[in-house]
Amino acid sequence: MKSLFSIAEIRKIEHSLAETLPPGTLMQRAGEAAASAARAMLSGRKILLLAGPGNNGGDALEAAAILAGPDTDLDAEVTVLHRPGSAPPSPETQKALARARASKAHFVDALPLGRDWSLIVDGLFGIGLARPIEGDMRALVEAINALGRPVLALDVPSGLDADTGAVIGPDGVAIQATRTITFIGNKPGLHTFEGRDYAGQVQVAPLGIDPGQRPPAGARLNEPALFARHLAPRRHNSHKGSFGDVAVIGGARGMAGAPLLSARAALFAGAGRVFVAAIEPVGAVDFVHPEIMLRDAQDFDSGAATLVMGPGMGDSVTAMRVLFKALEGKAALVLDADALNLIADSPDLQGRLAQREAPAIVTPHPLEAARLLGVTSAVVQGDRLAAARELASRLHAVVVLKGSGTVIADADGAVAINPTGNAGLATAGSGDVLAGICGSLLAQGWEPREAALGAVWVHGAAADRLVAHGSGPIGLTAGELPAAARAVLNALAR
Repeated sequence: MKSLFSIAEIRKIEHSLAETLPPGTLMQRAGEAAASAARAMLSGRKILLLAGPGNNGGDALEAAAILAGPDTDLDAEVTVLHRPGSAPPSPETQKALARARASKAHFVDALPLGRDWSLIVDGLFGIGLARPIEGDMRALVEAINALGRPVLALDVPSGLDADTGAVIGPDGVAIQATRTITFIGNKPGLHTFEGRDYAGQVQVAPLGIDPGQRPPAGARLNEPALFARHLAPRRHNSHKGSFGDVAVIGGARGMAGAPLLSARAALFAGAGRVFVAAIEPVGAVDFVHPEIMLRDAQDFDSGAATLVMGPGMGDSVTAMRVLFKALEGKAALVLDADALNLIADSPDLQGRLAQREAPAIVTPHPLEAARLLGVTSAVVQGDRLAAARELASRLHAVVVLKGSGTVIADADGAVAINPTGNAGLATAGSGDVLAGICGSLLAQGWEPREAALGAVWVHGAAADRLVAHGSGPIGLTAGELPAAARAVLNALAR
């Protein structure tokens, strides 16, 4: 299991270890891990280590002492920009400073001009930073980012919230890292919201701590192991009824494309039969995929189908009527787009959704989640995990909070962050495709949480597959995703 530890959880682990390990052990191990990571990234001779006032700075100083120490075989110039701060350092940091000063490292108190750094190591601030970076430190971060050189961040890029993935402060700054080596355990903020852009590649250094010594984490990274039990190859002795029915309800005037995209995704993700029940007529046949059956939403009998409600549905009286009927029924639901906006405007519909016994997955983007919660999208983005948990609890549903590092949350508070996907998914119709995959997996008998985890992972992996084959991320279209998702699903099943 790929656990993600909050700052509070990491602090508890550190406190527990402090009772059994000699003082300074974790800092020394962190310095060794940082030095090793720096060696692996180094492609020249000039290393700049930024050491801030806290223990994160102590980690950087330990790394400097190793890289420039008497036993090193590294042919490099090691420079340390030390910003000690006004408060006294911890005893461990004091010892790390003494070791670094006793090495061949060159200490400076300002950023040297005109140096072509091969690597910059960020040890300015760690996970304990709770306020925006300001003043001279802000100017230093901005200057480092402007250099455009490879950066190794220690534990978390300075200025980034390790819990939320937000840059700290409404107009805050953070180090733009090429790679982050994070200590003891992985952090959720490195994998969602702005964290994916600032952290770069993430490497976990457990610092010699056995996984059994760590308590269970409150979040995890999504991975196929979490839904693998549903990935068995199909039996030869099966038929279309073996794989369920999906009905996509949507398609108001001028928005017929959204339910068609969703239906095609459901078809390519393996549903046995797929319908589009349109608010406005969309024609007699989908000539691209005539396997999809087209119906009128007002008199459509969904039977035992899983319903995907919302793609292009609009806010008409008809849309409200079919949504109310679905919420009163016993079908498994995927609620997206306009269905979520209608529910957000109606406390009655929210209550009906929360009281349903049948499975439901809701797939809001941040603005839709904000409407459902009665807050702003900035509040949702400011703590995506908390927002997803709150929404799942209120609606008694599995929540897929879309965005960079999509968050999947259960009503019981379990949370996962999805690592697949790229900027190509920021395109019209991408969410409709995701809703269709969710509905398809539900129809095939997947449990709601696993259907959400699997759909989000496959959806992102489909975009990654397309980019790997030269399609995107610029110009990637939602219509390309279903076939790529089919390839990903079949590869997983094999």
